Amino acid sequence: MVNAHEPTPEGTAPRPAAVVVGPPGAGKTTVGALLAERLGVPFHDVDAAVEAAEGRSISDIFVDDGEAAFRDLERAEVARSLADERGVVALGGGAVMDPLSEAVLAGHTVVFLDVAIADASKRIGFDRSRPLLSVNPRASWIAMMKVRRPTYERVATVRVDTAGRTPDEIVDAVIAELEATGVATA
Repeated sequence: MVNAHEPTPEGTAPRPAAVVVGPPGAGKTTVGALLAERLGVPFHDVDAAVEAAEGRSISDIFVDDGEAAFRDLERAEVARSLADERGVVALGGGAVMDPLSEAVLAGHTVVFLDVAIADASKRIGFDRSRPLLSVNPRASWIAMMKVRRPTYERVATVRVDTAGRTPDEIVDAVIAELEATGVATA
């Protein structure tokens, strides 16, 4: 059984129980919150934290300040979250593409929620609130995944296919994968 309540060994920094990554539509926020609930730990969403700190949406940050400014904010929040949060942390879809963010993921329990475009489109509808998918959303998503997939796979401790699964079924699969690989999410 995955144990999220084990004390941190003396002299080591506490770590998040798990870090959830994946593309838009993978279910990082929904699954991350359910996983945290199941493990009895807090949930932290990096995108929501950036929005709260800035007092505006990610879309507005992209439009007003540009992607580079958003990525700077995201990078800082990823580093802070991985150092300070003890529960389940969900990263934004592009966070792993930043070399500094990828580097700070080393040694963490990282869950890659893999999703096909059919399921992603049902979940997010490719609406205009996702800045990187605002022009030709399907083609943009496919191109984005072609670039991001190797990084998601490289940083992942475990990969869970979300195809056709409910959020509860995905959480069951995440816990089963973590247990099968002997990863303790403390």
